[in-house]
Amino acid sequence: MLQFRFSQALKDLYRPSLTRGVSDIAGNKARRPACTSHAGAAPRARLRAAACRPLWSSGRPLCTKTDAGQTQNSKEAEKEKRRKAGILPSLEDLLFYTIAEGQEKIPAHKFTTALKATGLRTGDPRLKECMEMLKVTLKTTSDGALDRHLFKKCVQSNIVLLTQAFRRKFVIPDFQSFTSHIDDLYENARKLSGGQVADYIPQLAKFSPDLWAVSLCTVDGQRHTVGDTKVPFCLQSCVKPLKYAIAVHDHGTEYVHRFIGKEPSGLRFNKLFLDEDGQTHFLTPLLTHINIHISLIVMNFMKKLAGNEYVGFSNATFQSERLSGDRNFAIGYYLKEKKCFLITLCSIEVTCESASVMAATLANGGFCPITGERVLNPEAVRNTLSLMHSCGMYDFSGQFAFHVGLPAKSGVAGGILLVVPNVMGIMCWSPPLDKLGNSVRGIKFCTDLVQLCNFHNYDNLRHFAKKLDPRREGGDERVKSVINLLFAAYTGDVSALRRFALSSMDMEQRDYDSRTALHVAAAEGHAEVVRFLLEACKVNPVPRDRWGNTPMDEAVHFGHHDVVTILQDYHNKYSPQETTAAGEKETAEKNLDEDLKL
Repeated sequence: MLQFRFSQALKDLYRPSLTRGVSDIAGNKARRPACTSHAGAAPRARLRAAACRPLWSSGRPLCTKTDAGQTQNSKEAEKEKRRKAGILPSLEDLLFYTIAEGQEKIPAHKFTTALKATGLRTGDPRLKECMEMLKVTLKTTSDGALDRHLFKKCVQSNIVLLTQAFRRKFVIPDFQSFTSHIDDLYENARKLSGGQVADYIPQLAKFSPDLWAVSLCTVDGQRHTVGDTKVPFCLQSCVKPLKYAIAVHDHGTEYVHRFIGKEPSGLRFNKLFLDEDGQTHFLTPLLTHINIHISLIVMNFMKKLAGNEYVGFSNATFQSERLSGDRNFAIGYYLKEKKCFLITLCSIEVTCESASVMAATLANGGFCPITGERVLNPEAVRNTLSLMHSCGMYDFSGQFAFHVGLPAKSGVAGGILLVVPNVMGIMCWSPPLDKLGNSVRGIKFCTDLVQLCNFHNYDNLRHFAKKLDPRREGGDERVKSVINLLFAAYTGDVSALRRFALSSMDMEQRDYDSRTALHVAAAEGHAEVVRFLLEACKVNPVPRDRWGNTPMDEAVHFGHHDVVTILQDYHNKYSPQETTAAGEKETAEKNLDEDLKL
């Protein structure tokens, strides 16, 4: 590897002033020039002499070969030197100071508590190196606290993920606030006592009707659980979209849909029926016939979908269903007559937590959020979510699509697998079912969720009723709105101001100095902008900023006489009384309240 070195003259010229000053003080006190005008004469003379000399006549080689290891070490040394000088602070340092809050050490429990507040878990596979190093490091400390050096040693292997978490760069920035809403929805649904536990499968009838759990996992791996989330239960029909996704992933859409259809059939989910050609073209893959029809070895895929969390097999449920599943056997024999084959995987067992990761993998386009592994291709995910949206909730599918507007799949064990695309996956589980075979509490939770948050597919249409958007930090849109408005006024962009006005933006919004777009336009002398704001938008011509200045004062101060003329006309026409200080204070408090509500 070649390493280029500056000549001494270049070093003297380009050496940072701070470093040069220190060296001068240390070794050149006697030679300090008396007059500053000649301070750089000697280096400049050497530089000119060096420029006149031929390159090959230099007594020192301009490039030398060095080992790669030495070059890397010198780079690291230089980088460390710059960090020590405060020029290049590391991400580890920034993270340390963020958590330490002015202290010289961080207690380990404070770090883990702050980590959980972001939604990440200490058991997250992506943080394995960090947590292992933390355990080893804590054994060497007596007080269970980490100084800056030890902290950097622990987090450096996962610094990018940790920085994203503490900078609130995940899909749900304020995760604690969002999960408090989830807990409230959970408690509201918990009060319901209706429904009946499925008893046609004896093993399912043994579950307590009081069991109720909700678990969610975002596409960034943020986790939250509440209730009986550690209790294993069978996926039952919730497994059907997952098996369909695996089939499309392995064989492609065209091949799979030679045998199964896409349209909701309008028939009962366990109807004994094929089309007139003896095919299943007009049946969907989320009905029992097609679930039985799609036969794959899927356990490994299930483990990958769940991020290697708990996925098992309930042999007791399988045996119970064999003894009582006469309808399924009838469908099976009917398919066998038509030269089809069958197998059922409804007895695959999960917990609410592991199933939420499966749902999050679908929400994340086929990538498991907590492992980063691609499990399904985008085509399989898209098709699966489309079918879940149209026919995933048995005979309640149309109602669910109308009221909730999200892909979901229910099962007779009481589970509802809910997907919020590009945001998160949720698993609700409560054994009591309604007359259509869906969890009573699960339906309530999903309905309340979209009433609170704008997760419904059509909630984001313009002029729709405003709901909570957990994907956005509070006040974020208002800040952007003020910035865009004032910057358009500053640049004189009337076309942008017209767009803002047409989109019902408040054209009298104020920044932190209580300055409006009219203040900015008047100060910059944009007469056309001033005229548009006054004539078309009917804004107040005499607003006062924090220093008591009006747009007229700004125009006079900067000598924009044409703007003064326009404002003077509106000053004479303006009939309301001058805004008092109390009124300004009331307006400011109102704006602050609106910001806090966002």
